[in-house]
Amino acid sequence: MLTVERQDAIAIVTFNRPEAMNALSKALRAALREALTELDADPGVKVVVLTGAGERAFTAGLDLKELSTDPLGMGAANATDPAENPARAVLACSKPIVGAINGVAITGGFEVALACDVLICSTNARFADTHARVGITPGWGLSQKLSRAIGPYRAKELSLTGNFLSAQQAYDWGLVNRVVEPAELMPAALKLAHEMASIEADMLVTYKAMIDDGYALSMGDGLALEHARSVVHNAAVTPEMVEARRAAVQARGRTQ
Repeated sequence: MLTVERQDAIAIVTFNRPEAMNALSKALRAALREALTELDADPGVKVVVLTGAGERAFTAGLDLKELSTDPLGMGAANATDPAENPARAVLACSKPIVGAINGVAITGGFEVALACDVLICSTNARFADTHARVGITPGWGLSQKLSRAIGPYRAKELSLTGNFLSAQQAYDWGLVNRVVEPAELMPAALKLAHEMASIEADMLVTYKAMIDDGYALSMGDGLALEHARSVVHNAAVTPEMVEARRAAVQARGRTQ
């Protein structure tokens, strides 16, 4: 139900329940947490690409069929344990995660997508927050992350209607980085992942954390956080280290 493939310093993690629209069963949620924990600890992996099998769904969110037969299952909607809450499992990974959104990302699946660091979408991708229509409130971050990504007015439009947002509209609203044809989704996601992986591993982790931790603060506190961490990090950078990287940076600038 979850596959992990390695390509050099890239790990491709795939929700593999296409017959169930990659719904997040209890077992799949636990498997995602286990896989991301292992990849986060693996020094050979720098970047993760997260996607879904097939073209219909990235993930349709919690497995409602499973929940309908489990009187305790609704607790998953408010779980804080990353083994039960896949958005937290994604957020707990210190390495960059590129979401390759191949199809619909619905409700809990939308929350998992929002937990990724970068989103690249197929034209088949669509997003929907159906929490209100199902009769539950979000517990994996959607009510807060979506409004910060696209603004409160647009977020309310989506969440208070349950309407679908197309891949193109998601791009126009600044929710996703780019939209490509289905056949180009994984090549585009892998190209970006390899570009990230050309950066030193500790730098990727340090810079990702600086952005995420600062974004959760006010601008003033975020600037103070940046300064404090930058002083510590840059104190260990020598002129020789900068010179060793300068030629490569200049060469890359000439080819882009």
